[in-house]
Amino acid sequence: MSRSRAVPSGRLARLAGFGQLAGGVVGGALAEGVRRLAQGQRPSLADVLLTPANALRTADQLARLRGAAMKLGQMLSLDAGDLLPPELASILSRLREAGDTMPPSQLNRVLAAEWGRDWRGHFARFDPRPLAAASIGQVHRASLHDGREVAVKVQYPGVAASIDADIDNVATLLRLSGLLPDALDIAPLLAEAKLQLHEEADYRREAEQMRRYGERLAADGRFVVPAPVTELSGRHVLVMDYIAGAPIETLAQASQTQRNAAMAALFDLVLQEIFDFDAMQTDPNFANYRWQAETGRIVLLDFGAARAVLPETRAAYRRMFTAGLAGDRDRLIDALVEGGFVGSAMSRKHRPALAEMVDFMIGHLNRPGLFDFADRSFVGHMRNLGEGIARDRATWHVPPAPTLFVQRKVSGTALLAVRLKAQLPLRDMVGAAMADDRAGAGETDPQALPSSQG
Repeated sequence: MSRSRAVPSGRLARLAGFGQLAGGVVGGALAEGVRRLAQGQRPSLADVLLTPANALRTADQLARLRGAAMKLGQMLSLDAGDLLPPELASILSRLREAGDTMPPSQLNRVLAAEWGRDWRGHFARFDPRPLAAASIGQVHRASLHDGREVAVKVQYPGVAASIDADIDNVATLLRLSGLLPDALDIAPLLAEAKLQLHEEADYRREAEQMRRYGERLAADGRFVVPAPVTELSGRHVLVMDYIAGAPIETLAQASQTQRNAAMAALFDLVLQEIFDFDAMQTDPNFANYRWQAETGRIVLLDFGAARAVLPETRAAYRRMFTAGLAGDRDRLIDALVEGGFVGSAMSRKHRPALAEMVDFMIGHLNRPGLFDFADRSFVGHMRNLGEGIARDRATWHVPPAPTLFVQRKVSGTALLAVRLKAQLPLRDMVGAAMADDRAGAGETDPQALPSSQG
């Protein structure tokens, strides 16, 4: 449940928040270290830093700070779940649910700064209770004088100005935790994260991305995209159509047919974004999707993370998918390394284990029939095969940031399919997308097999 707490908007206030967080974590680590030493243990730094109490303290403070601090925590909880200790992963996952909301007085100041002191005159009705609260802003329901129902997305004060410092501070905490090897260079990723978050904080840009997605998907009856109200939207406030829908997770109670149809639509969208569109909405947070049971449509929300899919990223996925469909293990490993998905050092040092993982993946994904996302044995077996690779911190590798953001969307979509226990003809879907991609480019690939071959 979200709470109403003022967002620290000044530089000093946010720095103090990180100081409190660091001090609390260090204090908790000292107490944990003393406790374990008293029991005759010799704990490592990571043992005493990554405790449930420190995780709860970190999640609570990031939720209070919001902005880039909370956003990076969300990304950590979603993307690194298999690397983090279970206690930390489970508690940080609460950052995906909701942040604290602004109290009414702070909300009024933000909207008065945007529209003037008589800002309520723009609306026939404005609900001061937020519908949702996230890392960068919160959403309110309202109605215009012409009867149009709208959602009003209000950015937290100081968020845009604090992005760079917040990410640097969270990165420092991440380093201190001992989770990342000292030799791992995450500077390019942090620079790209700052760029993306600056883009997300520009609501005028998001309105334009929303408009473009509405045009791209206008003929696809499986989706509905809200339209922005341009005359009321600005850099820090975004007004758009209010479209009713239930949380996408409620699909878990729907029939298998409905779940399969919804996830097929979302995987089709991902493939279109990679190969057909000039952009991808790279934030797979489940809150960005809503489900309309009466129409079967999926409501798409939050286009702040929409960004271009670079030609080299598209080419990397094309090589990887083509090799996978052909069942060519060595070619697929080469594509993974060439595209930056796997580091060259890891490929050289752990080639036999990597080959075994790729063989298993090709065999599992290329089996005829439906791919059952409810079958957790696939993930478990892949994790077991890669256990030795994961332990070798010297070969950890950060993919190129543009590829990593795209892969985050792919992985997040698969995670939702697991949650909904979907069953999909995944090989055929990828094969069809690749055939369309080659046809659209007027190209053929003599090494690629038709999707019906195994």
